[in-house]
Amino acid sequence: MSNTASLKNEYKERIVPILIEQFGYKSRMQVPVLKKIVINQGLGIATADKKIIDVAIAELTAITGQKAVATVSKKDISNFKLRKKMPIGVMVTLRREQMYEFLERLIRIALPRIRDFKGIESKFDGRGNYTLG
Repeated sequence: MSNTASLKNEYKERIVPILIEQFGYKSRMQVPVLKKIVINQGLGIATADKKIIDVAIAELTAITGQKAVATVSKKDISNFKLRKKMPIGVMVTLRREQMYEFLERLIRIALPRIRDFKGIESKFDGRGNYTLG
């Protein structure tokens, strides 16, 4: 847990004062913070084989350290052979300490190991959400 606290403490002690100075915030409450990290995996081929969902749940649980849940379809789509409430993906939502632990492992371990890594693209949706593919 000491690694988790390091990223959180670094943000609070080093980055927040820089943001306040740079953007002219009047209060610490105006500084952007992380609330949650949602990791999802769409499995379109899961309509044919139900075991794929179980494997994906096990993989996401191992990666994040928190139990993943299956996401289900909201409506019938005949072209995709999809029925309502059929499992089509897996997701997990991380908050607080687990969120910071996952983010630190992503930034310090996983991303540097990508071959020919040229940085990550800016994919903000205009509402403060970021997507990393």
